Amino acid sequence: MSESHILSSWATNAAAWTKAVRNREIESRVRATDAAAIAAVVDRKPRRVLDLGCGEGWLANALAGRGFDALGVDAIPALIERAREGGKARFEVAGYERIAESGLDGRRFDLIVCNFALFGEESVPKLLRRLPDLLAGDGSLVIQTLHPVVATGDQPYADGWREGSWAGFSDAFTDPAPWYFRTLGSWVAMFHATGLELVELREPVDPRTNKPASVIFVAQAA
Repeated sequence: MSESHILSSWATNAAAWTKAVRNREIESRVRATDAAAIAAVVDRKPRRVLDLGCGEGWLANALAGRGFDALGVDAIPALIERAREGGKARFEVAGYERIAESGLDGRRFDLIVCNFALFGEESVPKLLRRLPDLLAGDGSLVIQTLHPVVATGDQPYADGWREGSWAGFSDAFTDPAPWYFRTLGSWVAMFHATGLELVELREPVDPRTNKPASVIFVAQAA
């Protein structure tokens, strides 16, 4: 599996993804995870927010519409172009490698949110080690991702690469991106190893399935 394949897949599917999000075609988001992401940010009462891996910009624009000073960054220029169509938040092209190596020009934020945006193996811990340098004071990191207990499906509950899938999406999607599966224990261990302290864990429940729709980690610099 290649982490570069993740980026190439999102570049290929930028237009289809934007359409699916804006037309509210992803049921789990409509029922649970979009509202959960916003609530996790709002509850921390930040002023300056960085939406890291912002995609087509829905979350950064939603937060800016609520009065937050929101900046969204993503490695895919086509997604940033679409994010700017929202007209509320600010957006820049910036990949995880650049941020891990040099930060964001010394800028700091009260809260960094990564909403379904951390799917690599080596890139994720490398990025997390840098994020305390981007947090102001007692700033927080909010990560929403697939819930490991649900996302493991019929496969073994063990860290490892998984094949991507666009099952349930339109035929406009092609070349699904692989992703790196982590158990809950591995996520927690990674926070400790990268200088972050887990201070809260949320498990939003899908009201239709009555199962976790995601897991949300809230961490601060140790």
